Amino acid sequence: MKQYSVKQLAKLAGVSVRTLHLYDQIGLLKPAIRTEARYRMYGEAELLRLQQILFYKELDFSLQAIEDILNDPHFDLIQALESHKLALRSRQERIQTLMATIDTTIHRLKTKQMLSHEELYEGLPKETAKTYRNEAITKYGAETVEASENHLRNLGKEGFQQLKVEMEDIATKLIAMMQEDPHSAIVQQQIARHYHNIRGFWGTVQSPDLQAEAYAGLGDLYVADERFTLVEGKANPEYAQFLQQAMRYFADTQLK
Repeated sequence: MKQYSVKQLAKLAGVSVRTLHLYDQIGLLKPAIRTEARYRMYGEAELLRLQQILFYKELDFSLQAIEDILNDPHFDLIQALESHKLALRSRQERIQTLMATIDTTIHRLKTKQMLSHEELYEGLPKETAKTYRNEAITKYGAETVEASENHLRNLGKEGFQQLKVEMEDIATKLIAMMQEDPHSAIVQQQIARHYHNIRGFWGTVQSPDLQAEAYAGLGDLYVADERFTLVEGKANPEYAQFLQQAMRYFADTQLK
């Protein structure tokens, strides 16, 4: 069986030797053997584990969360790879959406074609939209709400529509996962998409503040107010609770 030194593995995987030393020290990736001279040597199993570590890091999981996942006795490598493929495809789509949004924003700013206030709440009855807006101002403050609205206006119609389409796609996938553990990797991958989508609506994607409490608080709001998690126009408290648990776990493990 082929074995790799720490330098060979670092070069192969595109990471630093220092990173591999750290993973060894914290128990995340131990070498297969240590020679009499104390050199680390890695085999096929370690290569596959490192691949999983790098995939989960790409999806913004913390090192502790990655270790918990990989050490789970029920961890399934093939299932994990399938999940990574879906998550990376979603990320690719998101990046393409962001690129298109940037182009749209530049165009809108140059041509001064911004969304009207009414268009921001398109699809809602006028009085309902007004109620939602007033409640948001009461809860978060006028400055926060207006900053979000200005951000969405700058996206233009196309960019704003893309954000809504992504939100619907995420909701569809999460509803289909309601029987899964809210803490599972596959659910958390969709919650990561949900988090970035929500930040898109809030206009805080570029903010260094990860808004852990705000995001977890949104999950609490889903449980407290059934209007925000209606499924086909009907209240679905199980879905709201599922989201709350998944969002709180994401906030606690990825945003702090």
